[in-house]
Amino acid sequence: MTHQTTPERTGAPLGSALVVLIVDDVPDNVAPLHDALDEAGYTVLVALDGESAIRRATQALPDVILLDAVMPGIDGFEVARRLKADPITAQIPIIFMTGLTETEHLVAALDAGGADYVTKPIKPREVMARMGVHLRTARHVRQGAVERSQARNALDAFGYATITVREHDGRLMWQTPLARDLLQRYCGTEAPATPPAVLQWLRRHLHDAQAQREPPRLTLENGPRRLTFRLHQRVGDQDQGEVNGEGGDWLIVMQETSDASVLESMAQAFALTAREAEVLYWVVKGKTNRDIGDILGASPATVKKHLERIHAKLGVETRTAAATMAINRVPLLQPQHGG
Repeated sequence: MTHQTTPERTGAPLGSALVVLIVDDVPDNVAPLHDALDEAGYTVLVALDGESAIRRATQALPDVILLDAVMPGIDGFEVARRLKADPITAQIPIIFMTGLTETEHLVAALDAGGADYVTKPIKPREVMARMGVHLRTARHVRQGAVERSQARNALDAFGYATITVREHDGRLMWQTPLARDLLQRYCGTEAPATPPAVLQWLRRHLHDAQAQREPPRLTLENGPRRLTFRLHQRVGDQDQGEVNGEGGDWLIVMQETSDASVLESMAQAFALTAREAEVLYWVVKGKTNRDIGDILGASPATVKKHLERIHAKLGVETRTAAATMAINRVPLLQPQHGG
């Protein structure tokens, strides 16, 4: 008696079946393969044309796609190119099914983004063996992508937005929801376009980043609000990017600040009144009591009294110690440098 093990889905809870999308315009061609995959425990989806294949792949996010190369309308090569151009489906391995054995057709399949190919007539056991290799690779890629996605979205929750820009062509490859909103407001751009100012800054400072020296930050202003960009790190498959001469992708962290948001953060961090927060803000900026009085329309003596209460609440004795504690506790106060 043989025991059949249900294929484990990549990135899904243990025991859920792997999803395979078969794309072929002739249903009879894929019937034996469909039955074999179904019997082996896979969840099998079928699309009979290129447009349907793209819709199904985007909606279902299958673990692997078995794609006919030659179809009427949008052929398999174009389907693969579109799927690989979309960050949502780019990581799904594509195995071409083709009756074309000429070298140029096989090269075209791989150039379009195919991970592998099998020739017709299809042999189900061979297909499943090839699938196993690519699914194991995809598992590691997807797990890494999920971890990066979780980390980036966690940054959103703390007011830090992130984008990923591809070095060789400047294409915006990834953005968190907060990043999308900020780029629209400050730059009027949408993915995959990277704002020109950001792209110029990135290219100007790539040498520093590649040498693991943090470059100056870029700050864009919109009235009283500011959006700061920090070049964080290279991400993805760096070695492969270097082999292809593409340089890889760069993760950029953005943060929006304003005087109002800084003051609110300081007040919450130290239980300060609004006026005490203003005084501490200008202390951090290096202003004297007389300067602060001029700015706030108060006497130096009044500023001194506010500062005494601030010292008591922070548990420090000097203005330098108060400024240092504020900078350490309130990230919005940390120095930002123009690019």
